[in-house]
Amino acid sequence: MSSSVERSAERLVFFSDAVVAIALTLLILPLADVVPEAAAEHTESLKVITENQWKIYSFLLSFFVIGRLWMSHHRLFEQIKSYNRWLLNVNLWWLLTIVVLPFPTEMIGGFDDDRFTAIFYIATILAADACLMGMVLITRRDPDVARNPGGVPDPQFFMGMFNLGLLVLALVLATFVPGVRYLALLLLLLNLPVAWVYRRRIQNTQA
Repeated sequence: MSSSVERSAERLVFFSDAVVAIALTLLILPLADVVPEAAAEHTESLKVITENQWKIYSFLLSFFVIGRLWMSHHRLFEQIKSYNRWLLNVNLWWLLTIVVLPFPTEMIGGFDDDRFTAIFYIATILAADACLMGMVLITRRDPDVARNPGGVPDPQFFMGMFNLGLLVLALVLATFVPGVRYLALLLLLLNLPVAWVYRRRIQNTQA
């Protein structure tokens, strides 16, 4: 059953890109605020770096996390020709997670390796990825949304679900295993070999 209206997704993409750009800009503001404070206290310039390492690390981590989420969003909307109210709503929830992410990022800089902060941070990323998968499912259920029959193809769907599973596992490890915290996000590196094996399997099947 189709519930979509023939509305171009272009406006939705432009709006989403603008929100992501603002969120990326907000990440650097806590670091920018450190400079005038340090200058007022006559702190050595090098100490601005050495005394704010956690803020720098959290900025870089979140920059690449939001960048990865945006690239996934971009790849998804390349396959979408129009949107329905379900896609519009889920995309709005996805944008909420992107806007929220600078908040736990700032908490990382203030609370270092506090467990709750790590859980909050990973849970926010998990929520963003879950929204992306929700939009993928919408393309596969509503033929009027996707450019191609069947919506997002099976390989992209499989890797999206695999990535979501890794984030769930990362959240469990960060919650229940002492000392793991942000190291749990290294599980996402498994995406690379799994994607390679999956592509090879498809190529061998089609050969």
